[in-house]
Amino acid sequence: MTQLRMAALGLDHRHIYGMSEGMQRAGATLAAYWTNGNPEPLAGFIKRFPDVPRTDTITQIIEDDSIDLVLIAAAPADRAQLSLQAMRNGKDVMLDKPGCLSAAELAEIKACVAQTGRIWSVNFSERFEVPAATLADQLLAEGRIGEVVQTLSMGPHRLNASARPDWFWTPKLYGGILGDIGTHQIDQFLHYANVTDAQIAHCAVGNFANPERSEFEDFGEVNLVSGRRQGYFRLDWYTPDALPTWGDGRLTILGTEGYIELRKYVDVARSADTDQVYLVNKTRCLQLDARDAGTPYFTRLIADIRDRTQTACSQAHTFKVMELAIKAQQQATRRGHLS
Repeated sequence: MTQLRMAALGLDHRHIYGMSEGMQRAGATLAAYWTNGNPEPLAGFIKRFPDVPRTDTITQIIEDDSIDLVLIAAAPADRAQLSLQAMRNGKDVMLDKPGCLSAAELAEIKACVAQTGRIWSVNFSERFEVPAATLADQLLAEGRIGEVVQTLSMGPHRLNASARPDWFWTPKLYGGILGDIGTHQIDQFLHYANVTDAQIAHCAVGNFANPERSEFEDFGEVNLVSGRRQGYFRLDWYTPDALPTWGDGRLTILGTEGYIELRKYVDVARSADTDQVYLVNKTRCLQLDARDAGTPYFTRLIADIRDRTQTACSQAHTFKVMELAIKAQQQATRRGHLS
């Protein structure tokens, strides 16, 4: 492989922007895209990538032997089958989360990966596209806070109801709040706690602000436990209008000798700067600007495709995140206006 060539399948979520731009910055070429109809993110995609041609059919991409990687941000209910089709035709896959919606889909994907040797990578963008997360890795590797005891993460989102497609409002079509955006938080717990599995001690979903859409879940929470390590995360669709970005996403990593806090997208009421990291331990209490810390996931994924390695994110980790997210969604206590 000289220069990696990729194509996009489905533009139903704006995460396709970051997926495509991240791979381009790492040196890949975006050769084509296909999408069903005219989803809302299409105009933004064309603005960002005006010279990339649109194909008439999926087959034109799937059967193109010059394409090494497909990026999938189709409607969630279509992602598993599109990725299976791509892998069976010799292509590696990067998907928007959630990568699949059910245990049955996940089992089929696992079997396909084992059979084909392809890479199935879900882009957990709240870690992979956040330089603050990269700096947190460095601080943990240096032993700045001792043994990790707990992760505490918050994933608030702005609803933007008028721009949402119909499938967004039905949990079985997008995975539910835990099966969808909960994947980010489960990924972060397993990664920063440095564990390979976890038990779900508590999980709940609720609808407290959207009674007219009784199936929709606008709140979720989960407690995870793995040996000596605990995790709690909260998700919601309540970002107020005054916040200058889509959500005040934060992560606190508590250790036996200190803690690290990531203010990923805004330092609320202080600065609109992204990627601010706070470190407090026995000798230091400081704020660190992480905007230049980098996002190595994309470069590592190119190397993995070339060398058939797993440096960007292990396949076992990706599978486990999806397994736990699906299980949490199925087991969750339901509250509020849910039908």
